[in-house]
Amino acid sequence: MPQRNQHCNSSDIYFVLDLLKSSKARLDVVSVVTIHCLALKRGFLAHLPTSTSLLTAYSNVSYFESSLALFYETCNKDVVTWNAMITACVENRCVVMGLHFFGEMVEEGIRFDSTTLLIVVSALTQMNCLKQGRVAHCLSIKAGMIADSSLCNVFVNMYAKCGDLNSSECTFSGMHCADTVSWNTIMSGCLHNNYPEKCLLYFREMGWSGEQADNVSLSSAVAASACLGELSYGKVIHALGIKLGYEDSPYVSVTNSLISVYSQCGDIEAAERAFWGMTCKDVVSWNAIIDGFALNGKFEEAFDLLHEMQLMRSVEPDIATVVTLISLCADSLLLREGRSVHGYAIRRLLGYDLLMMNSLMDFYSKSNSLSKAELLFNAIAPMNDLVSWNSMISGYSQNSHSEKAQRLFKEMLYLCSRFSFSTLLAILPSCNSPESLEFGKSIHCWQLKLGFSNNTIGVNALMHMYINCGDLVAAFSLLQRISHNSDTSCWNIIIVACTQNGHFQEAIKTFKSMTQQQNASPDSVTLVNVISACGNLELAFEGKSLHGLALKSLMGLDTRVQNALITMYGRCRDIKSASTVFESCYNCNLCTWNCMISAFSQNEAEVRALELFRHLEFEPNEISIVSILSACTQLGVLRHGKQIHGHVFHLGFQENSFISSALLDMYSNCGRLDIACQIFKNSKDKSNAAWSSMISAYGYHGKGWEAIELFHEMCNSGIRPTKSSVISLLSACSHSGLVDEGLQYYNNMLEEYDVRPETEHHVCIVDMLGRSGKLQEAYEFIKNLPIQPKPGVWGAMLSACSHHGDTKMGKQVAELLFKLEPENVGYYISLSNMYVALGRWKDAVEIREIIEEKKLRKTAGYSLIDVGFG
Repeated sequence: MPQRNQHCNSSDIYFVLDLLKSSKARLDVVSVVTIHCLALKRGFLAHLPTSTSLLTAYSNVSYFESSLALFYETCNKDVVTWNAMITACVENRCVVMGLHFFGEMVEEGIRFDSTTLLIVVSALTQMNCLKQGRVAHCLSIKAGMIADSSLCNVFVNMYAKCGDLNSSECTFSGMHCADTVSWNTIMSGCLHNNYPEKCLLYFREMGWSGEQADNVSLSSAVAASACLGELSYGKVIHALGIKLGYEDSPYVSVTNSLISVYSQCGDIEAAERAFWGMTCKDVVSWNAIIDGFALNGKFEEAFDLLHEMQLMRSVEPDIATVVTLISLCADSLLLREGRSVHGYAIRRLLGYDLLMMNSLMDFYSKSNSLSKAELLFNAIAPMNDLVSWNSMISGYSQNSHSEKAQRLFKEMLYLCSRFSFSTLLAILPSCNSPESLEFGKSIHCWQLKLGFSNNTIGVNALMHMYINCGDLVAAFSLLQRISHNSDTSCWNIIIVACTQNGHFQEAIKTFKSMTQQQNASPDSVTLVNVISACGNLELAFEGKSLHGLALKSLMGLDTRVQNALITMYGRCRDIKSASTVFESCYNCNLCTWNCMISAFSQNEAEVRALELFRHLEFEPNEISIVSILSACTQLGVLRHGKQIHGHVFHLGFQENSFISSALLDMYSNCGRLDIACQIFKNSKDKSNAAWSSMISAYGYHGKGWEAIELFHEMCNSGIRPTKSSVISLLSACSHSGLVDEGLQYYNNMLEEYDVRPETEHHVCIVDMLGRSGKLQEAYEFIKNLPIQPKPGVWGAMLSACSHHGDTKMGKQVAELLFKLEPENVGYYISLSNMYVALGRWKDAVEIREIIEEKKLRKTAGYSLIDVGFG
């Protein structure tokens, strides 16, 4: 210490020091080296202030090696020199070395001061080293430095940033004279730990303490209001800011925070007023308002602001600006706009920033351009961080590339040996089939090992995974384990997953259990899925009960709930109720119209479907076209189908595989097999449905050999046969009398095509044998089935008996069907008609009397004549 305080007669020393200070703003390596040479030549390096200033100067120009060399050359180092060296380490990202120097300083018995601890604790905060931070806190208490408010502020910040808010609050409450920085630090800490309510409480206490809020205090309080979605709090703080004179001050952080709170609370007009009222805008201001427009669905305005920002040139867009717009494009699936933003980033040389690349990977993954996301991921392979891996894994999972997602996850573990909770959420969707169950269980084990077992979002993701993999027991056991604190989202996950995977009964049972819980109540998501489950099971009574619940809870006004009700009533063949819901819907969207058109189409109200389509208030989408084409197919009126075909070209949907299949069905059903063939041949992307439709079309037109040939062509093209395509093939064989070929395909379908025979296939075989008069073989086939035959199979047998006049076998089959489906009038009519054909009027009258007794009604048949409708 004597060297630092010694009197020096040479004015040159002070000249060197002044030179270092005066050139600080424009310092470069050459200047520092020149000054160093001057000091060395004059012998001033023994003067501690000079050597310390040079050490700091080298650090400032990122010439850390010279700082280190100068430090080791310095003799009799004092605390200021040590502090300068530790600071140099921290500033040059050598934090561990800086902590090592602090340890060496303590070991050598050099007395540290509050500045030393302030530097060290700041470094520990960066490294998130809570344990070492506590040691530093103990050292400060032992050294009697705890009264230093600046040091206490650093400890408050350290505890908060390391996740120990309780210790942060205790340290703050123990301060005798908290200043504005102290209050700002504890408020910032509350926000960092996601406690916005506490932040606002401290802001209020700050006012009571007499300490005046500054721009940082106001910004923190406004940010807390935004987190809580409390617009009223934001307005009060806005008024206080105006009162304190921060509206027109150069401190733009307050107004920037206000723009965010107004945007997040949905008052974008107020956000715009705050933005345009600023006399001085920085890049954060522009980013805040652009993000506000994106949050509130004003996409065009967001891009217009970027354009205006470029024209003004006073503030240049930065990484945050571009990332905000890329996220907007990703969430809204704006592929063209997103690619334009990508091009802009490349032109501005921002393209290889890691944050930018991660955002672009997310954008391309969500836009179904996975190959581009892969290119970006591979391009930054050496720089990939955990977010990069998570983004790519999530991209694979969300785009049904489960194997790639799981392979990349394993590769990440091999290379990085670490992952986060976000990684678990990214990989779990890849476990979406029974084959992935074991892998999903291993992820569950990782989740338990990492301590995320009580995280609600994680448990929800696991329950969804287990249901997708077919393990309902595991999913329900997880729900049972967290039932004491399960909220609506937990129950919804089970109900939604059960509905999506066809477990409709389980979805309804889960809903009933949910209604008995105190801490969970059904919302619109719940109702939409339970109503859908009722529709799929054709449970009209339960569906009406849910309709009543929706009206009672005002969720009946939710458009999504109304759409689900229309679909449910349509599936339950209650067109009147479906029409009532449709007519009472105040906020109809295109989905509402599609649901109603589909309901008409499914219930033999094709004319009403066409009439509704003519009055459609929105531009039709692919679902609208498929639904109305179904109506045209059932009507069998070619003129209407051709008009819809014209709409398809007008809207540019001709490449859609589902629409191609629907058109193919329509033309085939209307007798124009030639046009159906042309549509099939011109389809670039032939889906499995298109192949099945074309095979079926050949079959209905008696071209069985062509259907078989097309089936083999499908197999050779790499398309795997499905349940539907095999049904189409067997039906074609049946209509064309190709019995031997049909039986051969049926017997080999499991072994060759990996398609398990189901009821629909059994019906085709019985129909095939029945049409060819082989009734005994058909009967033996049914009797030898490995599963209990469904009524539909026996129904096909009854039709065959009726067609060939085999009354004896027909009566036997009919009596069996009367037990299976006593309310199905069709079976009684078939048997009665059989008796009539043979002149057995007495038996026919007896059957008719049974029908009258049971009060069964046959749906009246009808014929249609096209008289120029539409």
